[in-house]
Amino acid sequence: MDLRQLNAIVAIAEHGSFSAAADALATVQSNVSTHVKKLEQELGTTLVDRGTGDLTEEGELVVTRARRVMREIDAMSSDITALSLEVVGTVRLGAIGTAARWLVPQLLDIAPSRHPRLRLVFVESTTLALDVQLATGQVDLAVLNLPASGSEVRTIALFEEDLALVVPSSHELASREEIPIGELVDLPIILPLPGVKLRGDIDAVAAAAGVTLSARAEMDSLRLIASLTFEGAGYAILPSGAVPEFLRRRFSLVPIAGLRPRLVGVAQRRRGLPGAPVRAVLEILSEIVYDPARIPAGVRPVAPHEGRPTGSQPLR
Repeated sequence: MDLRQLNAIVAIAEHGSFSAAADALATVQSNVSTHVKKLEQELGTTLVDRGTGDLTEEGELVVTRARRVMREIDAMSSDITALSLEVVGTVRLGAIGTAARWLVPQLLDIAPSRHPRLRLVFVESTTLALDVQLATGQVDLAVLNLPASGSEVRTIALFEEDLALVVPSSHELASREEIPIGELVDLPIILPLPGVKLRGDIDAVAAAAGVTLSARAEMDSLRLIASLTFEGAGYAILPSGAVPEFLRRRFSLVPIAGLRPRLVGVAQRRRGLPGAPVRAVLEILSEIVYDPARIPAGVRPVAPHEGRPTGSQPLR
């Protein structure tokens, strides 16, 4: 097999058809078909269902491995270039939305001047989805809630972040230093979906207090919950970093008794060595988090040995 065959099967997975894969690879459909057929002959199995255009189970496995092979080849080339002190390559960084809100602008502020030939691609998603995208090679790094559930990733803690009830500054609860969760029972609260870690933390505190919160609505995106809160559609329990500085006068963050800060870290695939572009992004992320002038109020950096989850490992 050769790289053209691997590129062809990955392009079909990413673009959905032989013709779309050909367009993405700037070639003709017959070339893509030939590459896939040769790969199928070598492996002795069908990788693409010609009737539906979908990958078979074997095809999915091959695509996962092919992505890893291609990443390693890219990393090898980047490492050689980095010996001349120039970082060249692409890093696909996934991030949960509330952390991406303030991390991404600063990455875009620092990276271009420091590494002009470093290309950044950003993917916003949930922690659970990022676990999967890391394992399959769709992203190279992910900023997510810890502990991460994926067995194929290794993590390091970056920062912990206060969780608080966000209400308009004119609200009667805005001046309180802390409130018990029982006082939220009658509020129109917008909550994360069950299964999201923040929702689990909120429900645990509520259960310990013997109360049940009635959600006005449930959503899988904290960024959307934050946006609706700022638009006046309800109240929400959010990470501190979700509230931009320019809205801090309009909204107050009120701590909730018993609700611990969340821990956020950066993860990468357990297998394989990080290339020079990935190492450059990791360095910039650490620089941002450890600079008090760059992090939002309520966010505190965590030294690697202080991370709460067990089994997390420093990234090298």
